[in-house]
Amino acid sequence: MPTLARCYALVPCAGIGLRAGTAGPKQYEPVRGLSVVAHALDALRAVGRLSAVLVVLSPDDAAFEQQAPAFTGEGAWVARCGGATRAATVSAGLQALGDRGALDQDWVLVHDAARCLVRPEWVDRLIDACIEDPVGGLLALPLADTLKAADSGGPAPRVSATLDRGGKWLAQTPQMFRIGLLRRALQAAGPGVTDESSAIEALGHAPRLVPGDLENLKLTWPGDFALAARLLETR
Repeated sequence: MPTLARCYALVPCAGIGLRAGTAGPKQYEPVRGLSVVAHALDALRAVGRLSAVLVVLSPDDAAFEQQAPAFTGEGAWVARCGGATRAATVSAGLQALGDRGALDQDWVLVHDAARCLVRPEWVDRLIDACIEDPVGGLLALPLADTLKAADSGGPAPRVSATLDRGGKWLAQTPQMFRIGLLRRALQAAGPGVTDESSAIEALGHAPRLVPGDLENLKLTWPGDFALAARLLETR
């Protein structure tokens, strides 16, 4: 009964983002007056079909409530059970959802805390595309640029090959799968998996690619924060 299944959002928020060059965890870096994760949570909570939004923090996180003060009330859930890797944090979050009444056949939409530019209509687009799908899927963008492979030696990388970009997509989030299927996939994939779709693929499934948006970027490098601020300012 796919249309009767509930939808939950899960935001892994236990990392520190070393590449971002911020003084603390990048999800707490301010952008246009709010922390990065607060922007993302505001967008997710505006999606009416989400029964709840669960943020998964590291056990010793003492900053979240200060950094996201508006994340309160019904359907605003927090669990301090994050692990050392993204996969461990998401797995712990799935268990926390189950403890709060979520069922294996319910959907979970896993969203990066560092994608602060996500819009509710993009999340609704993903739900519309996947709610009746046998596997689930993810927001993604077809690769537009020429793709280069770099050599592995020397201090300055050099091109070793130009790769065919045909049929290649850049994965984004949210990524939407049944809770039970994703739990099994992450258990089988191990701690090194970098996104939920990869774990589902390793079980032999083919997630659906749902067109995302160029603005749905993941804040990774120092310059990304200024770009995000400019984009938020023009909305």
